Amino acid sequence: MSRIGKNPVDVPAGVTVTIGNDNTVTVKGPLGQLEQKVHPEISVTQEDNQISFSRPTDKPNHRSMHGLYRALVQNMVTGVNTGFETKQEFVGVGYKCEVKGQIIEMSLGFSHDVHVMIPEIVKAEAITEKKNNPILTLKSIDKQLLGQVAAKIRSLRKPEPYKGKGIKFVGEELRRKAGKSANSK
Repeated sequence: MSRIGKNPVDVPAGVTVTIGNDNTVTVKGPLGQLEQKVHPEISVTQEDNQISFSRPTDKPNHRSMHGLYRALVQNMVTGVNTGFETKQEFVGVGYKCEVKGQIIEMSLGFSHDVHVMIPEIVKAEAITEKKNNPILTLKSIDKQLLGQVAAKIRSLRKPEPYKGKGIKFVGEELRRKAGKSANSK
């Protein structure tokens, strides 16, 4: 058995889960609604406040799908109940971030500003305080989409290893390099 797949998903109060005839799992909660189509070979059952997943055989593809769909549904339940959040820090002289509706406008040391349009389901907020680096906070109920948007923004200016300038996640440990030594002969 898959260690992740055999664990049932607990459904908290205020969250409703509907399993359709075509193996579609719909999760509704206080923050919104998400839907995921489950592979037809993986069976989904709901008993009381728990959702269980089972697979037909121990073939490698069945084993991997077993854990995958359980994790996806768990993320959906968590997302519609509490939501997900990531914070990114803009490290560098002149690096700025500003949110205008669903467009994030960034100054990243290029000759032009960079504009990124984010999906409606993702909410963004930029905090700029004096003497601190600007911080961009992204919130969403969809963990996968939130991760994709955060990775896209980070890819615009990855942190470099010498001074650490770039876009990094808050709390991320960077591997720093020493650079040139002064008296090397």
